[in-house]
Amino acid sequence: MLIIPLTVGLLSTNCYIVACERTCKALIIDPGFDEVEAPWILKEIDEHNLRIKYVLNTHGHMDHISGNTLVKETLRAKIIIHQSDACMLTDPLKNLSMLLGRAVISPPPDLTIQNGEILRIGFLKFKVIHTPGHTPGSISLYCEDERVVFTGDTLFARSIGRTDLPGGSYETLISTIRGRLFNLPDETAVYPGHGDRTTIGIERKWNPFLR
Repeated sequence: MLIIPLTVGLLSTNCYIVACERTCKALIIDPGFDEVEAPWILKEIDEHNLRIKYVLNTHGHMDHISGNTLVKETLRAKIIIHQSDACMLTDPLKNLSMLLGRAVISPPPDLTIQNGEILRIGFLKFKVIHTPGHTPGSISLYCEDERVVFTGDTLFARSIGRTDLPGGSYETLISTIRGRLFNLPDETAVYPGHGDRTTIGIERKWNPFLR
Protein backbone atom coordinates (compact mmCIF):
# COMPACT_ATOMS: atom_id res chain seq x y z
CA MET A 1 0.00 0.00 0.00
CA LEU A 2 1.19 3.49 -0.89
CA ILE A 3 -0.17 6.33 1.27
CA ILE A 4 0.54 9.92 0.25
CA PRO A 5 -0.62 12.33 3.00
CA LEU A 6 -1.38 15.90 1.98
CA THR A 7 -2.39 18.78 4.27
CA VAL A 8 -4.69 21.06 2.29
CA GLY A 9 -7.26 23.84 2.41
CA LEU A 10 -8.23 26.59 4.82
CA LEU A 11 -8.65 24.22 7.76
CA SER A 12 -5.49 22.13 7.21
CA THR A 13 -7.41 19.01 6.26
CA ASN A 14 -5.59 15.73 5.80
CA CYS A 15 -6.20 14.45 2.30
CA TYR A 16 -4.82 10.99 1.48
CA ILE A 17 -3.96 9.40 -1.83
CA VAL A 18 -4.06 5.65 -1.22
CA ALA A 19 -2.85 3.25 -3.88
CA CYS A 20 -2.29 -0.41 -4.60
CA GLU A 21 1.37 -0.49 -5.59
CA ARG A 22 0.92 -3.63 -7.68
CA THR A 23 -1.72 -2.14 -9.97
CA CYS A 24 -1.34 1.66 -9.49
CA LYS A 25 -5.08 1.88 -8.90
CA ALA A 26 -5.88 4.44 -6.22
CA LEU A 27 -8.46 6.47 -4.36
CA ILE A 28 -8.40 9.94 -2.86
CA ILE A 29 -9.77 10.30 0.64
CA ASP A 30 -11.18 13.75 1.50
CA PRO A 31 -9.93 16.05 -1.28
CA GLY A 32 -10.35 19.26 0.69
CA PHE A 33 -7.99 21.25 -1.48
CA ASP A 34 -8.67 24.45 -3.40
CA GLU A 35 -7.85 25.49 -6.97
CA VAL A 36 -4.43 26.85 -5.98
CA GLU A 37 -3.40 23.51 -4.49
CA ALA A 38 -4.93 21.39 -7.27
CA PRO A 39 -1.87 21.39 -9.60
CA TRP A 40 0.30 20.09 -6.74
CA ILE A 41 -2.15 17.27 -6.01
CA LEU A 42 -2.47 16.31 -9.66
CA LYS A 43 1.32 16.36 -10.01
CA GLU A 44 1.64 13.85 -7.16
CA ILE A 45 -0.80 11.56 -8.91
CA ASP A 46 0.98 11.90 -12.24
CA GLU A 47 4.46 11.36 -10.79
CA HIS A 48 3.35 8.07 -9.22
CA ASN A 49 1.51 7.04 -12.40
CA LEU A 50 -1.68 6.45 -10.43
CA ARG A 51 -5.15 5.78 -11.78
CA ILE A 52 -7.72 7.29 -9.44
CA LYS A 53 -10.80 5.10 -9.26
CA TYR A 54 -12.72 6.73 -6.41
CA VAL A 55 -13.03 9.90 -4.37
CA LEU A 56 -14.13 8.90 -0.88
CA ASN A 57 -15.53 11.50 1.50
CA THR A 58 -15.40 10.43 5.15
CA HIS A 59 -18.20 12.94 5.72
CA GLY A 60 -19.86 15.89 4.04
CA HIS A 61 -18.23 19.00 5.52
CA MET A 62 -16.79 21.49 3.04
CA ASP A 63 -13.17 21.07 4.10
CA HIS A 64 -13.36 17.41 3.08
CA ILE A 65 -15.29 17.74 -0.19
CA SER A 66 -14.17 21.01 -1.82
CA GLY A 67 -11.93 19.23 -4.38
CA ASN A 68 -14.57 16.71 -5.46
CA THR A 69 -15.57 18.52 -8.63
CA LEU A 70 -12.02 18.92 -9.89
CA VAL A 71 -11.07 15.30 -9.22
CA LYS A 72 -14.23 13.96 -10.82
CA GLU A 73 -13.94 16.13 -13.91
CA THR A 74 -10.18 15.83 -14.36
CA LEU A 75 -9.61 12.21 -13.40
CA ARG A 76 -13.10 10.77 -14.02
CA ALA A 77 -13.24 9.33 -10.53
CA LYS A 78 -16.46 8.23 -8.85
CA ILE A 79 -17.55 10.06 -5.70
CA ILE A 80 -18.46 7.90 -2.70
CA ILE A 81 -20.04 8.95 0.60
CA HIS A 82 -22.33 7.41 3.22
CA GLN A 83 -25.98 7.82 2.29
CA SER A 84 -26.73 9.85 5.44
CA ASP A 85 -24.29 12.60 4.37
CA ALA A 86 -25.05 12.50 0.64
CA CYS A 87 -27.35 15.53 0.84
CA MET A 88 -24.47 17.65 2.18
CA LEU A 89 -22.50 17.45 -1.06
CA THR A 90 -24.83 19.67 -3.05
CA ASP A 91 -26.05 22.00 -0.28
CA PRO A 92 -23.70 24.82 0.85
CA LEU A 93 -25.74 25.32 4.02
CA LYS A 94 -25.54 21.69 5.06
CA ASN A 95 -21.84 21.30 4.22
CA LEU A 96 -21.17 24.54 6.16
CA SER A 97 -19.28 26.26 3.35
CA MET A 98 -21.55 29.29 3.63
CA LEU A 99 -20.18 29.89 7.13
CA LEU A 100 -16.83 30.63 5.50
CA GLY A 101 -18.32 32.78 2.76
CA ARG A 102 -17.94 30.12 0.07
CA ALA A 103 -20.60 28.14 -1.73
CA VAL A 104 -19.05 24.70 -2.16
CA ILE A 105 -21.26 22.53 -4.35
CA SER A 106 -19.96 19.07 -5.15
CA PRO A 107 -21.42 16.77 -7.76
CA PRO A 108 -23.81 14.27 -6.19
CA PRO A 109 -22.35 10.90 -5.24
CA ASP A 110 -21.95 8.19 -7.83
CA LEU A 111 -22.17 5.60 -5.06
CA THR A 112 -23.39 5.64 -1.47
CA ILE A 113 -22.03 3.15 1.05
CA GLN A 114 -23.11 1.63 4.33
CA ASN A 115 -21.52 -0.05 7.32
CA GLY A 116 -19.76 -3.30 6.52
CA GLU A 117 -19.45 -2.80 2.78
CA ILE A 118 -16.15 -3.69 1.12
CA LEU A 119 -14.32 -1.31 -1.23
CA ARG A 120 -11.60 -2.78 -3.46
CA ILE A 121 -8.69 -0.84 -4.96
CA GLY A 122 -6.53 -3.21 -6.96
CA PHE A 123 -5.48 -5.91 -4.51
CA LEU A 124 -6.37 -3.78 -1.48
CA LYS A 125 -9.58 -4.42 0.41
CA PHE A 126 -11.17 -1.78 2.66
CA LYS A 127 -14.06 -2.25 5.06
CA VAL A 128 -16.45 0.63 5.59
CA ILE A 129 -17.10 1.34 9.28
CA HIS A 130 -20.01 3.69 9.94
CA THR A 131 -18.79 6.04 12.68
CA PRO A 132 -21.52 8.64 13.31
CA GLY A 133 -21.26 11.39 15.87
CA HIS A 134 -19.37 14.14 14.07
CA THR A 135 -21.99 13.89 11.33
CA PRO A 136 -24.74 11.29 10.88
CA GLY A 137 -22.94 9.74 7.91
CA SER A 138 -19.32 9.85 9.04
CA ILE A 139 -17.35 6.75 8.08
CA SER A 140 -13.94 5.26 8.69
CA LEU A 141 -12.14 3.09 6.15
CA TYR A 142 -10.23 0.06 7.46
CA CYS A 143 -7.71 -2.13 5.67
CA GLU A 144 -7.19 -5.23 7.82
CA ASP A 145 -4.28 -6.62 5.80
CA GLU A 146 -2.29 -3.42 6.23
CA ARG A 147 -3.57 -2.58 9.76
CA VAL A 148 -4.58 0.93 8.69
CA VAL A 149 -7.73 2.94 9.34
CA PHE A 150 -8.69 6.36 7.96
CA THR A 151 -10.97 8.00 10.53
CA GLY A 152 -11.94 11.37 9.06
CA ASP A 153 -13.09 13.71 11.84
CA THR A 154 -14.17 10.93 14.21
CA LEU A 155 -10.92 10.13 16.02
CA PHE A 156 -7.78 12.27 16.25
CA ALA A 157 -4.48 11.93 18.07
CA ARG A 158 -5.43 12.57 21.73
CA SER A 159 -8.74 14.08 20.65
CA ILE A 160 -12.09 13.49 18.96
CA GLY A 161 -14.20 15.24 16.34
CA ARG A 162 -16.44 18.20 17.08
CA THR A 163 -20.00 17.39 18.04
CA ASP A 164 -21.40 20.92 18.33
CA LEU A 165 -22.16 21.26 14.62
CA PRO A 166 -25.52 20.34 13.02
CA GLY A 167 -26.05 16.59 13.15
CA GLY A 168 -23.36 16.04 15.78
CA SER A 169 -23.79 14.02 18.97
CA TYR A 170 -21.17 13.61 21.68
CA GLU A 171 -22.80 10.50 23.12
CA THR A 172 -23.01 8.89 19.68
CA LEU A 173 -19.40 9.73 18.86
CA ILE A 174 -18.01 8.27 22.09
CA SER A 175 -20.14 5.15 21.71
CA THR A 176 -19.04 4.76 18.09
CA ILE A 177 -15.34 5.02 18.87
CA ARG A 178 -15.50 2.63 21.81
CA GLY A 179 -17.80 0.15 20.11
CA ARG A 180 -16.37 0.13 16.59
CA LEU A 181 -12.91 1.69 16.29
CA PHE A 182 -11.61 0.34 19.60
CA ASN A 183 -12.48 -3.16 18.39
CA LEU A 184 -9.58 -2.88 15.95
CA PRO A 185 -6.11 -4.21 16.91
CA ASP A 186 -3.94 -1.90 19.01
CA GLU A 187 -1.26 -1.72 16.32
CA THR A 188 -3.70 -0.31 13.75
CA ALA A 189 -2.34 2.97 12.37
CA VAL A 190 -4.88 5.80 12.54
CA TYR A 191 -4.83 8.38 9.75
CA PRO A 192 -7.18 11.18 10.91
CA GLY A 193 -8.84 14.03 9.05
CA HIS A 194 -6.68 16.62 10.85
CA GLY A 195 -3.43 16.47 12.78
CA ASP A 196 -0.88 13.75 13.33
CA ARG A 197 -1.07 10.02 12.78
CA THR A 198 -1.58 7.80 15.82
CA THR A 199 -2.60 4.20 16.65
CA ILE A 200 -5.67 2.58 18.13
CA GLY A 201 -3.62 1.34 21.11
CA ILE A 202 -2.27 4.79 21.92
CA GLU A 203 -5.73 6.35 21.78
CA ARG A 204 -7.27 3.58 23.84
CA LYS A 205 -4.71 4.26 26.55
CA TRP A 206 -4.09 8.00 26.39
CA ASN A 207 -6.97 9.79 24.71
CA PRO A 208 -8.45 11.98 27.49
CA PHE A 209 -11.96 11.80 26.03
CA LEU A 210 -11.97 8.00 26.00
CA ARG A 211 -9.93 6.77 28.96
